[in-house]
Amino acid sequence: MAFSESPQLTDLYQLTMVQSYLDHDMQDQAVFEFFVRSLPDKRNFLMAAGLEQLLDFLTQTKFSQKELDYLANSGFFRDNLIDYLSKFRFTGQVDAMPEGTLFFANEPIVRITAPLPEAQLIETRLINLLQLPTLVATKAARCRLAAKDKLLVDFGLRRAHGSEAGMLAARASYLATFDGTSNVLAGQHYGIPVYGTMAHSYVQAHESETQAFRHFAASQPDNLVLLVDTYDTFRGTERAIELAEALKAEGVTIKALRLDSGDLGDEAVRVRELLDQHGHQEIGIFASSSVDEYLLMQMHYEQSPITGYGIGTHLTTSEDAPYLNCAYKLEEYAGVARRKRSHGKATWPGSKQVFRHYDKDGKIAYDELCIASEEPESGQPLLETIMQNGQRLKVPESLDIIRHRVKEQLQTLPADLAHLTRKEEFELRISPALQKLTDETNKQFNF
Repeated sequence: MAFSESPQLTDLYQLTMVQSYLDHDMQDQAVFEFFVRSLPDKRNFLMAAGLEQLLDFLTQTKFSQKELDYLANSGFFRDNLIDYLSKFRFTGQVDAMPEGTLFFANEPIVRITAPLPEAQLIETRLINLLQLPTLVATKAARCRLAAKDKLLVDFGLRRAHGSEAGMLAARASYLATFDGTSNVLAGQHYGIPVYGTMAHSYVQAHESETQAFRHFAASQPDNLVLLVDTYDTFRGTERAIELAEALKAEGVTIKALRLDSGDLGDEAVRVRELLDQHGHQEIGIFASSSVDEYLLMQMHYEQSPITGYGIGTHLTTSEDAPYLNCAYKLEEYAGVARRKRSHGKATWPGSKQVFRHYDKDGKIAYDELCIASEEPESGQPLLETIMQNGQRLKVPESLDIIRHRVKEQLQTLPADLAHLTRKEEFELRISPALQKLTDETNKQFNF
């Protein structure tokens, strides 16, 4: 069994709690919700992602005999738990915001309703599967806001924290409207367009830069992007221009020259001047090397001639915000609302829904957090029922559908929330009914 499918990919305390739930016959329905307590610095919104991988996990997960044997011999558990786990399948309900939905602090983006042991057991992997894609999708959306319509490609596989992270990041960045990825397996598995050029080692392996360019042109006439800064950027550009002239007779066009070092803005201007002087306006400039949304903003402000970017480390690791202050908390058990009241970590009790409200221009005005059974007179409910009785209710959404949703969502961002360097406040209103439930829960559990 692949590690990613195993429910044993969890923290020990999930299993010790399930052991106790079974010992004391605590198997009534529970409601848990996944949310982010506070947004990272410079983040005015987050973008939901990772739901598809979570649903795959919930439909496929089960314990292998080898895993059961390990647990049985661990010294922590009794036979009743091992028997329960041998039959374990997720049988609950999932309500969630569709991937690509914008959301804000203290809003549940996934709600799990299931027997308490089931809902508890999936916690660790659920958080694990939702956090990274949400981080990367948000980072990618910010890059898109900064870069406008420039070509954006995920270059982050080699710097990702493991193979799964590289795959999840490629998918998350593409659904957030990146144009493609360098990750070949992600291209095959998810149907994402793949992009690639050459490395400095390729140029160094040849006797001359000109020879390297000619060999690559012969091998990749339809995917001809030349890396020109291995030795001297402007001499490399001149050699690429010489090759472009020779290739005209063969009907081959150089798509772009790639810059991967130095001051990308200044070098791009000088390369563009050289290309234009020789009549090669058709050749673009593709830049990589420490690109993020802040550099993209600068390049847009300076009207840089760069036509596309490869974004690696900063994207795949969400470098300036590498984790979310996220949580998966019990909100209801056996039909009774529950509330965590810890200082700085208090929750709103009960099963909840988020309703979005827009202004007259179609921009997000505010959200309202309500009891799930409420039906406000206005507002768009954001959580949808995706799974019941452990079975998916719909076929998986295509990435094209999600990308279309993302484009629509980004158009609803008011200017202050679309700001990338300044933190803005967002209004999350609490419905009177939810406030009343909170007060009642405080009294009921006033220990």
